[in-house]
Amino acid sequence: MSHTALLVIDFQYGLIDMEPRATRGAETLASLNRLIDHARACGHRVLFIQHHTDDLPRGSEAWQLHPGLQRQPDDPVIEKTACDSFLDTSLRQYLDSEEIENLWIGGYASDFCVDTTVRRAASLGYAVTVVADAHTCKDRPHASGDTLVAHLNWLWANMDVPGNPIRVLPLAALQAED
Repeated sequence: MSHTALLVIDFQYGLIDMEPRATRGAETLASLNRLIDHARACGHRVLFIQHHTDDLPRGSEAWQLHPGLQRQPDDPVIEKTACDSFLDTSLRQYLDSEEIENLWIGGYASDFCVDTTVRRAASLGYAVTVVADAHTCKDRPHASGDTLVAHLNWLWANMDVPGNPIRVLPLAALQAED
């Protein structure tokens, strides 16, 4: 049994394809699908995290997981209401019950939900690998989406988490390892 799981965070139709569109949305979708295929080929679990709020209501078209994702009917979906995928969700209980120690992470929004989840997972002791080309966000008032993705990849790779550094690898490098 694998001790690794892939978390696909908040890659939802409204966040990616509705205006304003996510930066590199189609490219990130393609990377995520290659990552999902690779995770499955390695025998890893694939989990989808799905955000809902008043402006992204459960059941709405915008709330739906992106229809282009290669999701299987038995893939777990963990719903959340905060940037932190662990806060008030069943994520940690699921990971612990499946003896997951390693997390591969991608999805949306690099600067909010992905970032918060990466930091929290590393602080909880999970070995975290962020897939550098499998996460995205939107342009923000002070930085473009591309700038934010590059900055966060650098930041995570250089973040001090004593005894548990965060790895940041492009998908091709992750595939070459397995």
